[in-house]
Amino acid sequence: QVQLVESGGGLVQAGGSLRLSCAASGRTFSRYAMGWFRQAPGKAREFVAGMRWAGSSAEYSDSVKGRFTISRDNAKNAAYLQMDSLKPEDTAVYYCGADENPIRISWSREYRYWGQGTQVTVST
Repeated sequence: QVQLVESGGGLVQAGGSLRLSCAASGRTFSRYAMGWFRQAPGKAREFVAGMRWAGSSAEYSDSVKGRFTISRDNAKNAAYLQMDSLKPEDTAVYYCGADENPIRISWSREYRYWGQGTQVTVST
């Protein structure tokens, strides 16, 4: 069982930065793949970034590649999403997900555990 709690969301102007955190419970955090997803009003949840374990290669959606960076610290049971050069279209609720072995990092249906989400709003 893994419990996830996101934090770090807020209101920021376009071009600004935010760092989201995902705190995880459980002693086997290092065995879980972590993913960040987002959901804007009226839209489906979409993949943002993910990685299987610390030091593994990360995957990003085309819309955030070069602007967002995912990382994780297994010693702290935490994952992070550094978001730079934010755009208004990045406005959404951001969720972190965890699963032991998702077939595809970018498939939300592969994740068993989810946090409650944190709101990110980017103003013009």
